Amino acid sequence: ADSSSGAMVEGKADGDAVIDAQKEMTSADIYFDSNSHFMTHEELLKDRIRTRAFMRATLSNKFLFKDKIVLDVGAGTGILSMFAVKAGAKHVYAVESSGIVHIAEKIIKANKMSDKITCVKGKMEEVELPVKEVDIILSDWMGYMLIQESMISTVIYARDKFLKKGGMIFPDQAKMYICGIEDADYKEQRIDFWDNVYGFNMSCMKEGSLTEPLIDQCTPEQVITSSDTIHELDLNTATVDDVKIANEFSLTSGVRDFCHALVLYFDVSFSKSHKDITFSTGPRQQYTHWKQSVLYLDEPIPLNKGEKITGKVKMHIAGKKGEQTVIDLKTSFTGRAGDLELARVYKYG
Repeated sequence: ADSSSGAMVEGKADGDAVIDAQKEMTSADIYFDSNSHFMTHEELLKDRIRTRAFMRATLSNKFLFKDKIVLDVGAGTGILSMFAVKAGAKHVYAVESSGIVHIAEKIIKANKMSDKITCVKGKMEEVELPVKEVDIILSDWMGYMLIQESMISTVIYARDKFLKKGGMIFPDQAKMYICGIEDADYKEQRIDFWDNVYGFNMSCMKEGSLTEPLIDQCTPEQVITSSDTIHELDLNTATVDDVKIANEFSLTSGVRDFCHALVLYFDVSFSKSHKDITFSTGPRQQYTHWKQSVLYLDEPIPLNKGEKITGKVKMHIAGKKGEQTVIDLKTSFTGRAGDLELARVYKYG
């Protein structure tokens, strides 16, 4: 394939093979990983904050995309590749490892962009491209808690191998935050529920409920402390070690209440955009599919206004396939109600 062919590259697969594969596909029999399920992509596309941010970042920067070669890392349905073409890109290479790439090829054809977009089936670290370098890397690389099931290391690999000197990554920067919330009602439903289950004591199940972070949407009213930055990431210069997080934090209470959990969220920026484009996954912002990551504490912290929760959080990726995020959280509190030291390791995935 060359930069104008529009054919899908998959062990040199041709268009007929792609069409034959599409005829046989159902949601159940070819989609074995989470990135292939139809509902996953429906959720992504219906995430207006996420999708409109990418749309604005491309279409409002046509002077940056005009006649450029673009690499879409983790292309999914091809929506970002098509935004790039509408913005004037000369050609886009859409790399996707899951079965959804066959559907992306069909979507691209239906929108008459097959001459501008080449779908490449495979892992970014293993595929070959018909070009030596690209001008722009476009990727929705952020995962839950920023790093869970993210493509940070994959984009770094693509940057080092394919991005030309002075090239751009969209988006390229992120900040991760922590804050405290009041959540007595839900904690009772999710954690204290195990004390009496239809008359039976199942309290030994509490440990599992506490250990696994809850991905959920918090309300602005639940937030009772300030936020603190625990990690900053710049994909223009980042290394794979930047996926590891270790930072101290200090949160100041704005009210008199109990803090039942600490919450992780992140902001994302397209710093190369001519006008600032940033979106947040925080509890005070509009809903995104990332929601927030809720870490329930073993004991609620009795806060008075102006008192502080301090601590340290460490996060890293674990598991044979990098499918698990491990969070080591230590918190300390000294206030009018007494002193409290808490520590727990959370695991997600």
